[in-house]
Amino acid sequence: MKVIKFGGSSLADGPQLQKVINIIQADPTRQVVTVSAPGKRFDGDTKVTDLLLQYAQLTIAGGDTQAIVAEILQRYRSIVAHFNLDESKIIPVISEQLHQLANNHYPSFAYLKAAFAGHGELLNAQLVAYILRETGNKARFVSPKELGMLTTGAPQAAMLDESAYQKMAWFHLEADEIIVVPGFLAYNADGYMTTFKRGGSDITGAILARGLHADLYENFTDVSYIFAASPKIIANPVPIKMMTYREMRELAYAGFAVFSDEAIVPVIKAGIQINVKNTNAPDEPGTLIVPDVDYTAVNSVTGIASDTRFAALYLHRYLLNNEVGFTRNLLDILLRHDISYEHMPTGIDDLSIIFDKSLTSQAQFDAMMADIKAEIQPDIMEWMDDYALIMVVGEGMHKRIGAVTNIIQPLAGHGISLQMINQGASRISVMLGLPSEQVDEAVKVIYANNF
Repeated sequence: MKVIKFGGSSLADGPQLQKVINIIQADPTRQVVTVSAPGKRFDGDTKVTDLLLQYAQLTIAGGDTQAIVAEILQRYRSIVAHFNLDESKIIPVISEQLHQLANNHYPSFAYLKAAFAGHGELLNAQLVAYILRETGNKARFVSPKELGMLTTGAPQAAMLDESAYQKMAWFHLEADEIIVVPGFLAYNADGYMTTFKRGGSDITGAILARGLHADLYENFTDVSYIFAASPKIIANPVPIKMMTYREMRELAYAGFAVFSDEAIVPVIKAGIQINVKNTNAPDEPGTLIVPDVDYTAVNSVTGIASDTRFAALYLHRYLLNNEVGFTRNLLDILLRHDISYEHMPTGIDDLSIIFDKSLTSQAQFDAMMADIKAEIQPDIMEWMDDYALIMVVGEGMHKRIGAVTNIIQPLAGHGISLQMINQGASRISVMLGLPSEQVDEAVKVIYANNF
């Protein structure tokens, strides 16, 4: 049995959904389907999830929601119309749920926003199941509640409770049926809808693959392969035919757009292979992501990823390494201001802290730095707001003498200044820190010298 996931671009309109149905029908082992909300149909279009968040804001503000509800409903109605089906069997069901959203009770605005955002997937899963049935397939909608997908944590950054996998193992899937499960959402112990973090539908697909003991997790998107570097930076980059979980995790952390780094953890634990494929070219073999025991590296470098969402704080103080409790005092300040950090490379007299700017406000950073200056009293303190990270990843790196040199040395000849080089405990990656304005050029240089 295969679990297959389709992203928003694959489900944006009727013609795209027809491709999805063809893919499902082409393989009878594709029995578990998880879907995103309808995405953009063209440049400048708005995702259904974004429309729902507009609906949420209007509801919070007490505004007129009639127009936005009509716009959302029309997206689903147009998909039904493409298949020339009787909309009276499904559109009133969707309409009722959309209108009820504004009347429900929520413990907080965070829960309200989670519920509104999650309904893009919830409604789409019901719609896709209906269309599959009407086009001759034995299909049914299955809610995350029915599967026992219980979550803990924040309403918009939920985590699956491990006990859910035991409940999912008891779910009965008939040999000839297809179930459609909404991605991105689940429910907590109080019955409130919660949503996973970015890449939420990918997370759901991975959870279903592990919980229902799939033989393969197929993740359909709008690209035929994961590429060795971003096509936005490198023209026609090399496609990656096979890579390991570890490589994918490292690259996803630093900006690979196909998966968020959390999205593949459930299948890693279960040892299930992932096949990333293209909805618009389903016969392409795609990229296979496998456990490292099933993989033999051919090249030293598999992929290069970069991201500019970071900031860094540099501290210098003489004899820093001899001061007992220095790092603890520093971390206490971060805790006080509710700030998490990504990395903390250190030297004898120097220390840098790298932050994800998307997780913290500038006001928090300013308050943190004021306390560090007053309590730590560094000789030098420098804030770098335009900080980027590059991850160069490959299972073959630790077996190749000079692999790291071949990554770093060519950068100097192109006037690229590295502010951090960190290999740390990982044997398969090198992390480079540098100014944001140099990141694209650095990726080009590294790619040219390794592919």
